[in-house]
Amino acid sequence: MSPSRASTIDQHSYYSQDSYYSQKANSTTGNGSDNGHTGDGTVPSATGAITGGDGSQVTLEDGSTFAYSNQFGGFWVSDPSDPFASGAKPNSWTPALNESWTYGKDRIFGVNLGGWFVLEPFISPALFQKYPTALDEWSLSEAMAADTAGGGLGQLEEHYRTFITEKDFAEIAGAGLNWVRLPIPFWAIDKWDGEPFLDKVCWKYILEAFSWARKYGIRVNLDLQTIPGSQNGYNHSGKTGQVNFLHGPMGIANAQRALNYIRIITEFVSQPEYQDVVQMFGIMNEAIINTIGRDALTSFYREAHDMIRGITGVGEGKGFYISIHDGFEPNGTRWDAFLAGSDRVVLDRHPYTSFSGSTFEDPIATGTGADAGGVWVGTACGWATEIVRLSGTFGFTYAGEWSNGYNDCGLFLTGVGGTHSYADDCGAWEDATTWDDSTKAGVAAFNAAQMDALKDFFFWTWKIGNSTAGSVQAPLWSYQLGLEGGWILKDPRQAAGKCGAIPEFDGNYVPYMTGGPGAGTITAAAAGTPWPPAQISGVDVPAGELPQYTSTGTVHTLPGPTDTSGATQVGRWYDTQDTGLAPTPIPGCAYPDPWDANGAAIPTGCGGDAAAAPTPPSVDAHRRR
Repeated sequence: MSPSRASTIDQHSYYSQDSYYSQKANSTTGNGSDNGHTGDGTVPSATGAITGGDGSQVTLEDGSTFAYSNQFGGFWVSDPSDPFASGAKPNSWTPALNESWTYGKDRIFGVNLGGWFVLEPFISPALFQKYPTALDEWSLSEAMAADTAGGGLGQLEEHYRTFITEKDFAEIAGAGLNWVRLPIPFWAIDKWDGEPFLDKVCWKYILEAFSWARKYGIRVNLDLQTIPGSQNGYNHSGKTGQVNFLHGPMGIANAQRALNYIRIITEFVSQPEYQDVVQMFGIMNEAIINTIGRDALTSFYREAHDMIRGITGVGEGKGFYISIHDGFEPNGTRWDAFLAGSDRVVLDRHPYTSFSGSTFEDPIATGTGADAGGVWVGTACGWATEIVRLSGTFGFTYAGEWSNGYNDCGLFLTGVGGTHSYADDCGAWEDATTWDDSTKAGVAAFNAAQMDALKDFFFWTWKIGNSTAGSVQAPLWSYQLGLEGGWILKDPRQAAGKCGAIPEFDGNYVPYMTGGPGAGTITAAAAGTPWPPAQISGVDVPAGELPQYTSTGTVHTLPGPTDTSGATQVGRWYDTQDTGLAPTPIPGCAYPDPWDANGAAIPTGCGGDAAAAPTPPSVDAHRRR
């Protein structure tokens, strides 16, 4: 831990609920019999901070209130005099934000806040049902922009404002969970000409998410879900269709933009005010390694690692853990010792059964006894072996996404107009009110088995919005609904042992994996393909002949929150030595459509000597930070 972070932690070490009680009691005159309680469970301190545990009253910004329910010893903290105080705890077994998290010992019980800032049809079906031509956020934005009478793009901001609220964070803590994975789009920063997205607007709501996470003691895994040109062609990448990231004529140019967005996010969340909350950053969601190619993707990962650590510094306590997705690589051993000697890089896996193309004929409703869940319990338990193996050969390995969806049923789950491979009728799986006890028991058993096998996880997703029918039509994917319906454990710790005797990681990582000795000393053997790669997929010419951008553009930094007077409370940029400019088109270059470039002619005068890639700050220059 760096000296600067240690001093920040010491400064706020008084943030435990007991200390708030004692502060209030010591300052009370006359009636001291209440021991500091106000009658509604909240406890004001001498500093003006308010804290409360189970049964306390929480007052929201609009003046409304709700009762905080937390049976696990968690408590919230709201300090008007210090809005960046980090002493709250979601439960008794999770360290407060200003206390150290020990990977391999402390368990991540997390949920995704999917569909909040990156819209997906099956998570927010009513919005897509209103615009039947919309397949993804690109086409939804176009349809909304054309419908000014119906609210225009302002409908997206209303969604940001209402889909997830502070009460959701309180409920997440009350459910025994301690992390959220927060998917965000690059257009939180900016968009380029031709892109229809509502840019910059969601950022202030992302800042609210950080604030609520802090208040309830929840750590954040920030995840960049969308990449210019698309890294997977899925609807949650921004646009359905082609992969244009490190693939095809615009593959290098789109990667330049992606690196710049990763840089801007890193600079903001590396500031002291956010280091305790954003403790992990997933730099790119679900890049398809079989389309992009392993050499090109791992080259990008290495470049992003070096850029990030050039900003944060190297070693424990200096910035967040860097999360990379496995690309759905079918051979997990290919990640063994990847970037050995790197600094706190972790591997994200998404073990879904629902997208296998299976007909899912094995039943999950097999009774309410020990056999509940059928073969699906064993399938989930089998995942433990590879998780444990990779924890030793790669480093911390976790499930960034998984669900109760053993099959591919659910309204819009396979996309608007998508088909299902499930052999039976999906109707029953779109209406949880029809489920009998055997079905609920089977889903519950499958859920618990996944929790036990994966150990550190983020369920996808916390909430599914109602369709125009007024109900959740993808119930297997809603943690919130599962809690209400009884097929998700109200205490995730109770999943331990569901799988019986399965491999267990002993928690002992090679020191560099957690920022200890050897971190930041990637060997030549582990370095892989240099950046930029000499060749990428989807084109027959060297990468140096492909269109690129020039690093002469304006950097669009992210603003911090403002106080009631409108004054900014936080800076925008952590590393004052990082003064590079942003990628921007070369004047006169006739670029192909960066989102639809596959098979396009490669223009001349747009690459190689015509453009210089951004020069990230060197890692060595910041080792002393």
